[in-house]
Amino acid sequence: MSETRSMVAPGASGTISAIPQHGRRQPAGAILVWLVLIVFGVFFVLPMVWLLLAPTKSEYQVEHLFPLAFGSFAAVGDAWNHLVAFQGGIIYQWFGNSALYAFGGLALSLVCSIPAGYGLALTRFRGRKLLLIVTLIVMIMPATTLVIPLFLELNAMKLIGTPLALILPFAFFPFGVYLTYIYFSTSLQRSMLEAARIDGANEVQIFFRIALPLARPIIALVAFFSFVANWQNFFLPYLVMPSSSQQPIQVGLSQLMSSSSTFNPGGTANLGIDTPELALAILMSVIPVLVLFLFAQRSLVAGMFAGGTKG
Repeated sequence: MSETRSMVAPGASGTISAIPQHGRRQPAGAILVWLVLIVFGVFFVLPMVWLLLAPTKSEYQVEHLFPLAFGSFAAVGDAWNHLVAFQGGIIYQWFGNSALYAFGGLALSLVCSIPAGYGLALTRFRGRKLLLIVTLIVMIMPATTLVIPLFLELNAMKLIGTPLALILPFAFFPFGVYLTYIYFSTSLQRSMLEAARIDGANEVQIFFRIALPLARPIIALVAFFSFVANWQNFFLPYLVMPSSSQQPIQVGLSQLMSSSSTFNPGGTANLGIDTPELALAILMSVIPVLVLFLFAQRSLVAGMFAGGTKG
């Protein structure tokens, strides 16, 4: 004989009503969750899996085999050889250019963003609110809206075709300024700064000896987002770097696509760049960002929660 356990509670009229101990899962809710997961998998996960498997197959296998089938590691080697042979191994130069522009812009963005956020958060001066509003407006504007004025400015300064044409615009990172402003506004204890001033420290000493060491989590967060934005930038490098040897990998990928008969059937003859080579080049362009994320994920998490409490 089995027993059914239930909790009892007095009703409004003094009667005893039974309340089930465990509620049943609603079937409609479960179906909705599975539908969302399936849609997410179809539109996001399956393309990523296909991209990982495409370099393991030949062009014929990509077109005729099951899309998620695995080819062979030998095919990856063939795709790599064809990729390196394109324009005499220019892909190495594209990666070197991307590293130069991304890290150069990253260094300058940290030099500009961290002190700017600190100044906006902890100092009072005329035009402070206006400057903060302008920073927020630029932050939410699409990057392409500033490409034309940036191009005209760089052209007037005779910087088109030089590394400074990309490093200098990358130096202004309004999102990094805003993140730093939020951190210093909410997490830095004012009493600590006042104690340092009483001890005779000036503002520069307070920034470098107190504020900067405490801001390491937010510095890591700003550095990561700045590097990703610089590495993935396409439109500005496409305009200011006319020579193929000066372009970063993101612009180089467009050249690879235009040299493939699969994506450019009406263009010139195929130069040995097929779908497996393109997929391999795309994966290689993602690896630096992925490696940086894996090594910096603990600092990134700390930076995301750094401004969560008031100091």
